[in-house]
Amino acid sequence: MRFPVRIEMAVLWGDMDSLGHVNNAIYARWLEQARIEYFRGLGTMGPDGAGPILARQAIDFKSPVTYPDRIAVEIGVERIGTTSIVLRSHGTSEAQGGALVFQAESVIVLLDYATGRKVEVDSTLRHQIEKFQAETA
Repeated sequence: MRFPVRIEMAVLWGDMDSLGHVNNAIYARWLEQARIEYFRGLGTMGPDGAGPILARQAIDFKSPVTYPDRIAVEIGVERIGTTSIVLRSHGTSEAQGGALVFQAESVIVLLDYATGRKVEVDSTLRHQIEKFQAETA
């Protein structure tokens, strides 16, 4: 599996919850930013009138993260379906010596915003993803 996009973010003091570690909702924000950067790098969000929408997200937490730290998130496409794109991501902690702190799977569906219906991943987008995955790896 190739991860063509890597982003780094500072852990903020306000990212922590009352238990003294980063709140689980913050991981979802990190993953959102990684997905956006992936599609920006790809150069498209989908066919005309359509765009990606998060249908499912699963996060496996490996180790708690605390302030101060920097998190690196890598993301790539694992599989392209008829109307969906499966992304794999993982995050590592600088403060923990590059240790894996989470892994995630995100399922993106292409949605026609005018009709509210799913649309197929067309051959143009499929080719762009495959090329992006191969060139940037």
